[in-house]
Amino acid sequence: MMGPRQEAQPALFYEFSLEDHVPQDHLLCSIDRFVDLRSIRAHLADFYSHTGRPSVDPELLIRMLLVGYCFGIRSERRLCEEVHLNLAYRWFL
Repeated sequence: MMGPRQEAQPALFYEFSLEDHVPQDHLLCSIDRFVDLRSIRAHLADFYSHTGRPSVDPELLIRMLLVGYCFGIRSERRLCEEVHLNLAYRWFL
C-alpha cells in the first residue's frame, strides 16, 4: 500500500546527552564552573610543532591531569582507561 504508514514506528536513532547523565553535584561539575582553560591553546601555540602528527590538546591534557589528581589516579595508563569508562570524566574533558 502506498502512502504514509499509519502505525507508530520505533525511532531509528536515539538522543544521548552526557550532561543528562552527570549529576549537578558531582565534583567535576563544581570544578568546571571555575576552571576556564580556553585561552591556554593561544599561550602554548609557539611550543607545538606544525609538522608530524597532531599533538594532544593542552586543555585536554590539563583537564585529564585534574581528574587524575582529584580522584587519586596515579598512572597515566590507568587514567586513560578510567576516562574511557567514566561518563563524568568524559563530560569534563
